[in-house]
Amino acid sequence: MIEQLPNLPPGILGFRMRGVVTADDYENVMVPDIEAAFALNRKLRSIIHIGDDFTGFAPGAMWDDVKLGFRHITGWDRTALVTDVGWIRVMSSMFGFAMPAHFKLFSNAEMDEAFRWITAA
Repeated sequence: MIEQLPNLPPGILGFRMRGVVTADDYENVMVPDIEAAFALNRKLRSIIHIGDDFTGFAPGAMWDDVKLGFRHITGWDRTALVTDVGWIRVMSSMFGFAMPAHFKLFSNAEMDEAFRWITAA
């Protein structure tokens, strides 16, 4: 499941991933929010929290994640990923350089720091 992080400033989107994340979660939660935000903003920032209650991606979900990121490839300004999930941290460390935005990886204990970084001027 994917849910919005509440009370973020304009131009910043936040999402929390829990349990099993499906392609429908991307299509029903993230895509509409991202498309609406890009209609109002030339550049966006995002913060994604994948907590300890995350259990994995259903088939097709990771592909939707890749497609979603590339749909507005030049529109991302900063992305913060907050997680302690080992394999996601490894993959993000390996491929974070390829992201078109400034990308920074944070642990769950660094959530406040991630919010400060994503909202900094």
